Amino acid sequence: MRLRLDISYDGADFAGWARQPGQRTVQGVVEDALARIMRLDPPPVLTVAGRTDSGVHATGQVAHVVVPTTAYQQISRAMSRRLAAVLPPDVRVREVAPAPEGFDARFSALRRRYEYRVSDEPTGVAPLRRRDTVWHPRPLDVGRMNEASALLVGEHDFAAYCRKREGATTIRRLLRYEWERAEERLAVATVEADAFCHSMVRALVGAVLSVGDGRRPVEWPREVLLAGVRDSAVKVAPAHGLALVEVVYPGDHELADRALATRRVRTLDRPVLPVVPSPSAS
Repeated sequence: MRLRLDISYDGADFAGWARQPGQRTVQGVVEDALARIMRLDPPPVLTVAGRTDSGVHATGQVAHVVVPTTAYQQISRAMSRRLAAVLPPDVRVREVAPAPEGFDARFSALRRRYEYRVSDEPTGVAPLRRRDTVWHPRPLDVGRMNEASALLVGEHDFAAYCRKREGATTIRRLLRYEWERAEERLAVATVEADAFCHSMVRALVGAVLSVGDGRRPVEWPREVLLAGVRDSAVKVAPAHGLALVEVVYPGDHELADRALATRRVRTLDRPVLPVVPSPSAS
């Protein structure tokens, strides 16, 4: 049977999500915990909504796993408690339950939402927030940052902001990119898209930070996007300021169709499945 897992983790001490030989990863830790409490050998394999990089956090990660029905039934009522007992304190499975028909954590998703935290406090980041907030040594103008971010929203080829992977498209639909002052010296970005390619969020943040501190004009991130090639002037922002906070799925009756449509390779001259923007998106 297929289970859905909702997962949170502090990514500081993980080498990213994906299991790697000799590395401590979120996938490896959670799969090993599942194998232990369900007595499975080899461990079951998780499919995740968003493969986060080394150092990136999550409060709203989603994964699915296929396990023997009998193994789940034997511990279903105590599964969350048993996972809590064997998992390390920097990763939690907040909920686990049978997945709806057609559910695929990766391909059924409508959109993913990330947040990025930056402090421009002259004296540096508060010690208790050093693991999830990046220090920027120059004052930031959030108004200019929002002007620049707005010019990137929409469906584009984000090759200039992605690490190219063989056979993978870099066409994405950026639904929302906004900055706000959560506190006097804390700027938080909300970045939401139907999907993200490798390093895309941190590259977008890095480009707009250079606008916020006055080093680049408002139009520059858009010019980089239209050029369509990686620009060495775009500094990818550090990983630890980034967190995956939400993955949104359609209604149960649309899950399978969404997964099928997402698997198709996208091009800019062919329509893609419509994505409903979040209520807070402008």
